[in-house]
Amino acid sequence: MQRESETNRLEAFSDGVMAVVITIMAFNVKSPAGATLTDLHRVAPELLVYVLSFAMIGIYWNNHHHLLRATERLDGAVMWANLHLLFWLSLMPLVTAWIGRYPVHALPAACYGVVGLGCAIAYWVLVRRIISANGENSVVARAIGKDFKGNISLVCYLVGTGIAFVAPLASYGIYASVAVMWFVPDRRLAPSPEAEPGAG
Repeated sequence: MQRESETNRLEAFSDGVMAVVITIMAFNVKSPAGATLTDLHRVAPELLVYVLSFAMIGIYWNNHHHLLRATERLDGAVMWANLHLLFWLSLMPLVTAWIGRYPVHALPAACYGVVGLGCAIAYWVLVRRIISANGENSVVARAIGKDFKGNISLVCYLVGTGIAFVAPLASYGIYASVAVMWFVPDRRLAPSPEAEPGAG
């Protein structure tokens, strides 16, 4: 019961922060100044980067949910690692708005990659702290394994950040590919229907 209370509190706090992040991003999106396709085209970069950022936050929220539900024990290191992840996610509205205003400029595209890399590293650290607190034979440790997707994500963000200085639009494609890769969470972390409260 104590374990469930701790993880539920951490999950509820994290959910609240991610909800605020999405809300801030939504407020930053400007509606078209007119009712023509030309007006819509002018705000298209803002809308597209908002969709990408919304998808990224949603993916982190989904995977974070499954990760904590598979976690049995928390310690101080896990709590700080979770705050570290939330810090990087909280920067997403800033870089999203910046790209919306300057979509073809190198520095905003590169900074978006840096924030994405920061989020990926922070999530990687959170997973490692949870494994450290729960043991190498824990559910999380067995599910993560060699963490192929996590390692590939780090490489993609590094490559995307570098490419941003040469071809900003190409870097967005790389960032989007990371989101596609993580769209389906690790099924081994998802609880079985029999384990769900009230199931059956």
